[in-house]
Amino acid sequence: MMPYLLSAGAGILVGVIYALIGVRSPAPPTIALIGLLGMLVGEQVVPVVKRLIAGEPVVAFIQTDCARHVLGPHAGVAAPQVESDPAGKGGKA
Repeated sequence: MMPYLLSAGAGILVGVIYALIGVRSPAPPTIALIGLLGMLVGEQVVPVVKRLIAGEPVVAFIQTDCARHVLGPHAGVAAPQVESDPAGKGGKA
């Protein structure tokens, strides 16, 4: 969630700077972004229908694979645990 908040914050900051110097944003119009979101969601219809027909679980698939595809590879995934290496040998035995 933090990368999304940082991205939104950076976007807002750039928008304020653009407004202060009187430059129009090169970002695409909202309608284009909504169309892209529709494409991402639409891509997931076929796999979901295939799972429904095959009698496979759908809700878990939507929460994991579909969410990861639409929201990004890090959506809903905890950060990997990094093992400490007190000996400083870089993990080699």
